Amino acid sequence: MSAHNMTHAEPRRWAMFVILLVGAFLPPLDFFIVNVALPSIQSDLASSSSAEQLVISSYAAVYATTLITGGRLGDLYGRGRMFFLGLMGFAAASLLCGIAGSPWVLIVGRALQGASAAVMAPQALASVQAIFPETEKPLALGLYGAVFGLASVIGQALGGILITLNLFNLGWRAIFLVNLPVALLVIVFGIPLLKETRAPHARKLDPGGMLLATATLSALIIPLIEGREAGWPWWTWLLFLAAPLLASLLWRYEIRLSRHGGSPLLDPVALRAPGLGCGLAIALLFYSIAAFFLLFSVYLQSALHVDALTAGLIFLPFGAGFLIGPLLTPYLRRFAGNYLSTIGMGCETAGLAGLAWLVTATATGVTPAMTPLAALLFITGFGQGLAMPMLMRMLTGRVAAEFAGMIAGITSSALQVSTALSVAVMGGIFYSIVGDSHSATDITHAFVVAVLTMACCLGAGAGLSIRLIRQPVGLTPVTKGFP
Repeated sequence: MSAHNMTHAEPRRWAMFVILLVGAFLPPLDFFIVNVALPSIQSDLASSSSAEQLVISSYAAVYATTLITGGRLGDLYGRGRMFFLGLMGFAAASLLCGIAGSPWVLIVGRALQGASAAVMAPQALASVQAIFPETEKPLALGLYGAVFGLASVIGQALGGILITLNLFNLGWRAIFLVNLPVALLVIVFGIPLLKETRAPHARKLDPGGMLLATATLSALIIPLIEGREAGWPWWTWLLFLAAPLLASLLWRYEIRLSRHGGSPLLDPVALRAPGLGCGLAIALLFYSIAAFFLLFSVYLQSALHVDALTAGLIFLPFGAGFLIGPLLTPYLRRFAGNYLSTIGMGCETAGLAGLAWLVTATATGVTPAMTPLAALLFITGFGQGLAMPMLMRMLTGRVAAEFAGMIAGITSSALQVSTALSVAVMGGIFYSIVGDSHSATDITHAFVVAVLTMACCLGAGAGLSIRLIRQPVGLTPVTKGFP
């Protein structure tokens, strides 16, 4: 069933959408929930700081390089089928994470979570076009966007609650194993309910492009994370040199595939759109804040000796702001237009800079005053929630309608690449300053430096967004192949 052959609105569309929203909810939830658990994981598995970073970045990197392919699999073979296959894979990967006896088993489990999440998550957004009439699509899309804010609210707090409760003496493992009953319930109730949809003219897969994109990203991220702790051996520099060569090979491969009538992962025709390169640069800067959740958790639990539950609850104002931001975007856009993205990233920059000042002004080892801390976290989260929908709209609006879905996928992938790079770069800055020290003074200083670096990246993104807004839009026409 597709949008083209439906003669009336699907009567069970909202019940179907609720099931599909689980696929949109679980991936960001599992990104946020793991942050407050990392100190417990490090203690239990005796993992290094680089392994800690890989627990997050392996998930984000694999998710980024698989996301576009996951959407195409749904178009080709049915979104319901791919949703349930992805969900079952996600549950199996969560089980592997939950029983991991070493850091590397956990990292492999996280990578598998990222791959299965990339198959599961796109099906909800794609299904909106197939099951909802035009009048209901804005509400469905608004709820889809709010799910990410809700996941950030619940993720941090739930992680702290599960670790504190220590159900069945599972400790941090419960944050992964909790996915199993959720997946089981969705499978039991969802399979009889969910009707199959697929795209009438689906684009083919590009396994070669996906393999080269994964290799390029790995060549950049792995040495950034592992190099410092390994003493920058020869192989890290070899990988750094290989990254631009692999990127060039990927681009040439995609051009050749496009010329021969294939369906490249990164379509060179669409990427010629004026301003799109600037927009993707903003996307790469946008999630420079991703490492904040890891580093703030380390600061709270290692420098301030806050327990996991309290650490999770301290994150709530950020999540509340992130939830409210997208919901207010349609109203605020009437006054600010596309500059809403600049305002949002400006709020993030101000919130992080203010947080760095507050931490610096507070005595070492003492928790900052809760009222200004909560206000600064709320402003930061609100800014991120405000900017993200507008950034997506600005980028997809720079290409012809035929390419909008692909550019949305590329933008989502760029945001996930930004997440992985943030953990690698900002985490590298933090741990380089801390070194082998466990003192509250060194941890606090490293945290402040890393947060100010994130603020600078977001400030640069806000500046680039002004440039993007002022650049005229010239839609790339659809052509056959690449000239």
